[in-house]
Amino acid sequence: MLDAIVIGAGWAGLAAADVLKQAGMQVLVVEKSRGPGGRSATRREGRARFDHGAQYFTARGGAFARRLQHWKDAGWVEPWRPRLAVLGGGEEHGNPEEIARFVAVPGMNGVCRRLADALDCRFGTRIERLEFDRYWRVHTATGEVLDASRLLLTAPAPQAAELLGAEDPLHGDLQQIRFDPCLAGMVSFSAPIETEFDAAFVNLDSPLAWVARNSSKPGREDHSWVLHATPEWSRRHLEKDAKTFAAELLAAFAELVPAALPDPRSLLGHRWRYALATNPREDGLIADADRRLVIAGDWLSGNRIEGAWTSGRKAGRWLAD
Repeated sequence: MLDAIVIGAGWAGLAAADVLKQAGMQVLVVEKSRGPGGRSATRREGRARFDHGAQYFTARGGAFARRLQHWKDAGWVEPWRPRLAVLGGGEEHGNPEEIARFVAVPGMNGVCRRLADALDCRFGTRIERLEFDRYWRVHTATGEVLDASRLLLTAPAPQAAELLGAEDPLHGDLQQIRFDPCLAGMVSFSAPIETEFDAAFVNLDSPLAWVARNSSKPGREDHSWVLHATPEWSRRHLEKDAKTFAAELLAAFAELVPAALPDPRSLLGHRWRYALATNPREDGLIADADRRLVIAGDWLSGNRIEGAWTSGRKAGRWLAD
């Protein structure tokens, strides 16, 4: 019987598990992917490294800023100072040079990997079903059953609702949270591309919302770019084959740069079904004291990486108490 099971090894899950471990609890983190990070993912293809989810993070609150300084001192995080453009203009971005941006090294999952190294994590484990009767029984896809007195869910709201089931008291609240998808293209070129920017917000009539020269970030090499589609375009093309939508995003990128693109060495696509909540909550967590159940995630604290970390810490303290 574990003290707690944490489902999800992203920022929220790992932050919560760290709090629980520091409180002296036996905690297990279960993650369906092959490694930690969640949407702060890093994908490798040959020599290329792609941050195809979250692009960077910022610090707005004092607690996260202090932890960020600790990670900087440890060499886990470095500033990212790209030549940043806003293509097509737009006041919503203000002056992009006024924002301090940071990235984990050598990839955006770098901090999560180091946090996971200090915890008991089980990767490649998909959860099929949850049961509660005095304690939690977590059923995996392989037929294993894990028991714990406390449970933390950090999946996006629709996935958390599905795990808990339609009859669960929290199902209705979770179903009210809506998410925009994001289709991502990852392209590695055989030669550098001459542009006036390393990253750009795209406010043009284009499938693209964001493009970034991934190799402009500290610790990255190769001539690689990440391309993020708009929510509207992503929704319309969500079920397309990954190679097909990646090729379409590459064609849209070619329209943004003046010179002809060299032949791509690799071209990949990734489908983020639940990229950002359109109606995020700000209460930090959803809790059920009778069942010792808590739900955490960035969508409960403003959508950013800082929000995920803050929500996870808050959830960990709630469970520890």
